[in-house]
Amino acid sequence: MDNKIKNYRLPQIDFVRGIAVLLMVLFNWSFTLSFLKVYTIDGGWLYWWLFPRLIGGSFIFLAGLSVVLSHKKSGSKKIVFRGLKIFLVGMGITALTWIFYPGYTVWFGILHLIGLSVILSVVFLKYKKLILLIGTILLILGIALQSTGFNFSFLVWLGLSPFDFQTFDYWPLLPWFGVFLLGMYFSDLFLKGIKNKKYSKKPIINQVCFLGRNSLVIYIIHQPVLVALLYLSGIKIF
Repeated sequence: MDNKIKNYRLPQIDFVRGIAVLLMVLFNWSFTLSFLKVYTIDGGWLYWWLFPRLIGGSFIFLAGLSVVLSHKKSGSKKIVFRGLKIFLVGMGITALTWIFYPGYTVWFGILHLIGLSVILSVVFLKYKKLILLIGTILLILGIALQSTGFNFSFLVWLGLSPFDFQTFDYWPLLPWFGVFLLGMYFSDLFLKGIKNKKYSKKPIINQVCFLGRNSLVIYIIHQPVLVALLYLSGIKIF
């Protein structure tokens, strides 16, 4: 195993995650402009429904892939701690959206999902041969539930949401934990695929990797930055 794998962070993963960060910022800013009635892109369902799910799904898949690599270097306690930290950041977003936009509170967004998934991964690492089967089942079950509404809200985190449920960010365990598990399953295949490939050190590649390495920080600050820029520009947003 080469030194880059021993150090856990792989530039190839950081690069793909960096691309996802750029796309995330693009979409979230366009959503914010539309929500605040500043400007709306007429992109249809391909942009407003499929595009964000492809972006978020990429983050979740890469998180599953990365947690296996992390386990090769770190112990289970560090992984659980990392997942708990991500989940608590998600709870901070829940608190902020509940205060400022209670009608769109993020009860279980992508950070809640990734944080909890990282914690649960410690259990599933023991049953790696079953991960593909379990991940596929959860994915199919979750997709089947997408068009179903329920008369209760206490299982929103699982994927059973009420008919009138609305939120800024929603990534329940079903189907998205299935995507995370698939990322875990394909981690070994990924390592074999990059084993003998050289990594480019061009400046643009390194800059994109920088975004990937700092995806959590960028996720936290990019929306407040946009709102601040709109406010400073004199556009009425409140």
